[in-house]
Amino acid sequence: MVAWPLVDQMNPAADTLALASIEFDLTKVTEGMQVVVKWRGKPLFVRYRTKAEIDAAVHADNSSLKDPQKDGERHLEGKPEYLVLVGVCTHLGCVPTFGGGEYGGWFCPCHGSVYDTSGRIRKGPAPKNLEVPAVAVLSDTRIKVG
Repeated sequence: MVAWPLVDQMNPAADTLALASIEFDLTKVTEGMQVVVKWRGKPLFVRYRTKAEIDAAVHADNSSLKDPQKDGERHLEGKPEYLVLVGVCTHLGCVPTFGGGEYGGWFCPCHGSVYDTSGRIRKGPAPKNLEVPAVAVLSDTRIKVG
């Protein structure tokens, strides 16, 4: 019992634990729109993809990708229109912008990395796809990230 206060003080503070996960209301995002929220000190992209964006991601050839991954492994389970990504370039940590580059996805202005509509690296120095965080679908309109 004497050691418990010492051990307990090493646990993360309540405000730190609160940032470990966030809930998001998907109704805040309309088709073709992206919302950026802060999660764990990083931007989190929540994108409601159009049918054309989904088709481009599904039908893209991923055999030649640096970090091959199918679109079905990247979107919310059962909701291919919703894509949740950590908005940090995997090259040097810059924040990519949507709509740049020849693949219709994200473009990192720092060193020219180009991501497709699924957040997969297509061109440039980035070694990996944009990160897909752990996401739990709580209901038809709510998700929990982290």
